[in-house]
Amino acid sequence: MAPPRKPEPLHRMEFWTNSLRNTTIAVDNDAFYYEVVTRYWHPRLTKIFKLDKETREMNLIAELERPEGKEACVRFGGEHGRWIGEEEFLRWDKEKRGGTFVGGEGVEYRWKSHHRRLQLVRADDQEKSPLAKFHTYRRHFFLFRMSKHAFLEVKSEAIEAMDRLIMSYLLVERKRRETAMLRVERS
Repeated sequence: MAPPRKPEPLHRMEFWTNSLRNTTIAVDNDAFYYEVVTRYWHPRLTKIFKLDKETREMNLIAELERPEGKEACVRFGGEHGRWIGEEEFLRWDKEKRGGTFVGGEGVEYRWKSHHRRLQLVRADDQEKSPLAKFHTYRRHFFLFRMSKHAFLEVKSEAIEAMDRLIMSYLLVERKRRETAMLRVERS
């Protein structure tokens, strides 16, 4: 009898701040290391850098521009990439919080909310098994310093789409936070 199959290793991508504009997202050994940066002199432009472990340099992989009163735009590929609209990159679900995007190899992924937690699934998966799960931060006594940073558990299957996964997460989480703020203002 063959031994039971080992579960796939999960990559725990930890967020070092609760900000969507300025944070570092990385695993413990820095195999995946991303910096999300919004400079104060360009408050509408957020850049995502990725660490190249061989050259030890931070490379620009994506940009997100949010012009006032207009739709956000996304650009992959650094300075030579093409700007596309947020709706072209991430198709929003009208009745649910989440959206669908296409990964690097043409695979379609969907962010969905399950028990108020974001999960990433393949759009064509019938079982809807999550490829990535977001776990929120925790604070000491609900108001002091963080006792546990927020993190994203990513399965190995979603690694080839990691750059687009990070960008889509930033867009979906921003929309979730905006709708939560609107609900608080209305009440």
